[in-house]
Amino acid sequence: MEDNLHIPTVAELVGKGEVPDLLFWVGCAGSFDERAQRITKDICKILNHVGIKYAILGTEESCTGDPAKRAGNEFLFQMQAMMNIQVLDGYEIKKIVTSCPHCFNTLKNEYPSLGGHYKVIHHTQLIQSLIDEGKLKPADGNEFKGKKITYHDPCYLGRGNEVYEAPRKVLETLDADLVELKRCKSNGLCCGAGGAQMFKEPEPGNKDVNIERVEEIIDSKATIVAAACPFCMTMISDGVKVKEKESEIKVLDIAEITVKANKI
Repeated sequence: MEDNLHIPTVAELVGKGEVPDLLFWVGCAGSFDERAQRITKDICKILNHVGIKYAILGTEESCTGDPAKRAGNEFLFQMQAMMNIQVLDGYEIKKIVTSCPHCFNTLKNEYPSLGGHYKVIHHTQLIQSLIDEGKLKPADGNEFKGKKITYHDPCYLGRGNEVYEAPRKVLETLDADLVELKRCKSNGLCCGAGGAQMFKEPEPGNKDVNIERVEEIIDSKATIVAAACPFCMTMISDGVKVKEKESEIKVLDIAEITVKANKI
């Protein structure tokens, strides 16, 4: 993290007798994947910019258990989930924001049956609400003005939780030329990494899913692909590289676009 970007842990705040209004659940990708770390930093920049009192768990955060559950290891998932619930409840956490739709879906939909009840939002929903409240406003003539942008719906955010409008509303504030992919919203196409597929090689077939998706992106003539999931970010970026379109198509997370547009 940059020197001037101090990110408090919940333990730090509790030690001072304070509690965060919002817990930022960083997730495995946001913690360890070099590309996703940049998205983590930008979300923290946004939270700092608008003055939200937030914190992260730091070393007390562990995987939500989503990959274990999707891969069929329910026992491991429940062990991981129970450990996290114990930590969250110990700190009396009520509201969580996460940048990963897989973490978002698991915390929101899988944890309640194990006793973990929290208000869980995705970072695109948080950014949209900050724009609605007037706390974020794109700078005049920002670098996205007039650019052709398309948005790729992550499965666990879109079809899994019907969050379609928040990311699009964020992009609508940019005064850009927004184009939809042929398969979008409830008819969206997976990037190829959902359901624990991120951690294994694809099954034999005619074409990898991410290549199919990138071909649709190329057909849309968009020069920027807005993503909202670290797995989608990896798969689409890889597809763009395979098609040798890196100089023509940039893949950016909604948080990164927001930071650049608002000059944070």
